[in-house]
Amino acid sequence: MSMHCNFVLQRRLSAGRTAVSANCKISVQLCLRALPEFCPASTSFNSAANKLINQGGPLSAGKKAVATTAAVAGPTTAVTSPSMAAADAPAQNGQSSGVRQRSVKAELAVLFQEALHKAFPGLDVQAEVTQTNQPKFGDYQCNNAMGLFSKLKGKEGAPKNPRTVAEAIVANLPSSPAIAEKPSLAGPGFINVRLGLPWLSKRIVHMLQHGAGCWAPVTPYKRAVVDFSSPNVAKQMHVGHLRSTIIGYTIAATLEFCNIDVLRINHTGDWGTQFGMLIQHIAETREGGLGSDALDEDVVELEVLYKASKGHFDEDPEFKLRAQQAVKKLQGGDPEFLAAWERICAASRRAFDSVYERLGVKITERGESFYNPLLPGLVQEMVDLGIAEESDGAKVIWVEGIKAPFMIQKRDGGYGYDTTDLAAIRHRLQDERGDWLIYVVDSGQGQHFEQVFGAARKAGILPQDKKQGPRVEFVGFGLVMGEDGKRIKTRSGASVKLVELLDEARERCRVTIKERRGDDISEEELEASACAMGYGAVKYSDLKNHRTTNYRFSFDDMLDLRGNTAVYMLYAHARIASIIRKVGKDPASLFHTAELRLEHPAEVTLAMHIARFPEAVELVLDELAPNRLTEYVYDLAEKFSGFYTECKVAGSEYEDSRLLLCEATAVIMRQTFKLLGITPLDRL
Repeated sequence: MSMHCNFVLQRRLSAGRTAVSANCKISVQLCLRALPEFCPASTSFNSAANKLINQGGPLSAGKKAVATTAAVAGPTTAVTSPSMAAADAPAQNGQSSGVRQRSVKAELAVLFQEALHKAFPGLDVQAEVTQTNQPKFGDYQCNNAMGLFSKLKGKEGAPKNPRTVAEAIVANLPSSPAIAEKPSLAGPGFINVRLGLPWLSKRIVHMLQHGAGCWAPVTPYKRAVVDFSSPNVAKQMHVGHLRSTIIGYTIAATLEFCNIDVLRINHTGDWGTQFGMLIQHIAETREGGLGSDALDEDVVELEVLYKASKGHFDEDPEFKLRAQQAVKKLQGGDPEFLAAWERICAASRRAFDSVYERLGVKITERGESFYNPLLPGLVQEMVDLGIAEESDGAKVIWVEGIKAPFMIQKRDGGYGYDTTDLAAIRHRLQDERGDWLIYVVDSGQGQHFEQVFGAARKAGILPQDKKQGPRVEFVGFGLVMGEDGKRIKTRSGASVKLVELLDEARERCRVTIKERRGDDISEEELEASACAMGYGAVKYSDLKNHRTTNYRFSFDDMLDLRGNTAVYMLYAHARIASIIRKVGKDPASLFHTAELRLEHPAEVTLAMHIARFPEAVELVLDELAPNRLTEYVYDLAEKFSGFYTECKVAGSEYEDSRLLLCEATAVIMRQTFKLLGITPLDRL
């Protein structure tokens, strides 16, 4: 077992984490099974993991196991009923041990793990449990038989075929209410199981009693640093910033839901040659120059000035020299130049914050200028260690497998993105104590970050072995395309401003809601609902695509009431709220008194999908792909629609039971909305 894994285990042991109940004990290797780069399973690790659990460590929830939720503010005030808000309350403020539950897949993995140990003692094999592709055969399946047969083949007493292996596993499977009947075998050795419906019902009621947070996976990480959004100062945010901002938001929110302390960093472009160019242009063209009384800059005007200064810089060699001198004055701390730079940054920050407020994004600004004081010492250290060398007058680090040099100091003594990003990764690891660093940046920056991580390993900032130490990941994303299939632009060919896109989405939704509700809605509710639907539609239409793909932006598609859109999801949630209002009962009053009975096939299908929410979150953690959540919530809305079509709620003999199922759907739907940054609505 790696030193880092020992450290993690000992740290958690010594932290005095609340003890877990006896029926919730689970081997921590399940938590880390999906993290081979973090810590490979071994006998010594199993021993340490069992010690951790027995002394009251955190629960596992399968591949990446569980914790509590941290509330993340949405972009507008949610228009929800008091009963619904109360039902979600436990999930918003965290839970202590005793209420957490492993995912269904992890519960079954524990049972099959025991069967494997009994049937094949001495073999270090992890249970492979997945959802079945064909529900007619079962709900989950164990897929160990074929692999084990190959592993044992040729040895004395080896099983005759994979099916014999499967039979041995089934024969040693412990009895559990989680499994309804004896598992069935299919094909060469797939073991199919059906869940016990009373057990499934109890899980869902437990979640209702304690909030969605009791289903949040636990991970081995304590502090994550998520770098996202990162617009350039003196420019307006455009549609290209949308992807980084909302993908980063959802990843950060999901990590926080899993009780990881997350530092959200906005690595703004607020330093460098372009500011000398812009400030010098202002000094030469604005009446009064830098000494004018223009204390409040405007980002729209700054963008115009920036374009003009760039043209001046490219066409006039003498201005280029003056701009380069201006950079030195700025970096040297000239009061007049610093004051101008601070005004530019303040104007940009106001513009950024107005967009973030609309999107419900909270983020800590830490631009390139933050790391500037660290750069000279870093470069000197790399030279002293022999890691950096001189090349054509510049100081560079050569990263294995990449021909281009990683330049940490230019020939003129200045610094660029390479130096800043190397300083940033060290600061985030050593000063911020991050053990999971995530960079949400467009895919075109992939090689740059490969160089950053490679240089960091060469410099000893990251371990040489990628399987050890902190988890560091580049999360690339594709482009936003117009309806013509080309990169989205305005008619004039300029980038589409994000503010303009959000305005149009809100106004379209405002018209739609007004047409449906007429005078039966106040101006305040109309504005809140239009913002929730419009901004939610923009986010969802992006997040439902895998982050690495390019996607076509279309207002008509994203606002469709019938497709896989946020509008459809919001209407599904509003329908649930309407059902609950019609019944006239507070669902929370039924949590400890009513029985959830799963008898109709549509009830079972819906309940099964509700219970699989933790597995969707685990997939997001594994892949850092928010579309796993959109896929889940769309299927949830579809399955609820099927349930509502087949099963009468209000006035039926099963009213209380079905009301619990409605509320469970709403609670999980709202938790998913929260992770996606979408504000739920009760009425549309």
